Amino acid sequence: MTIRTIVKFPDTRLKLVAEPVTAFDADLRALAADLLDTMRAAPGVGITAPHIGIARRVVVLELEGPGSARTYVNPGIHWASEETILHAEGSVSMPGVTDEIRRHARVRIGYQDLDGIERTEEADGLLAVCHQHEIDQLDGMFWIQRLSKLKRDRLVKRYDKLQRAN
Repeated sequence: MTIRTIVKFPDTRLKLVAEPVTAFDADLRALAADLLDTMRAAPGVGITAPHIGIARRVVVLELEGPGSARTYVNPGIHWASEETILHAEGSVSMPGVTDEIRRHARVRIGYQDLDGIERTEEADGLLAVCHQHEIDQLDGMFWIQRLSKLKRDRLVKRYDKLQRAN
């Protein structure tokens, strides 16, 4: 288990569509463990393989503290409610800035576990938001693309200012 270097905005690798995982082996388990360690160190509650420069469809979420981590391989949204919610979002690839994004309030996703077994999961609230956010990232859509141009430009300026200060 290793803490990997996180790809930072505006790295073009964050725009790539991640490839499906086809091998459910020790390398996949090691990647999932590295993602968890990297996410905890960031810190964050969700991370994808593209966040560490690996274009594979792997997501790790840990919303309820240590011991609650879940790995989702090849996730996709199968259903989304018409009802929406606003929720503050950010990214381990753009630390220090957040903004509210409108998302579906409930979703049903399909995914595979680390053994390649097909699963489904229904989620609402923060978990639903995280699923949508991370699946967007796997599809090459960085979260700020869901903001208006004005909000996105302001957020990027704020982020640039934070980066210069560090």
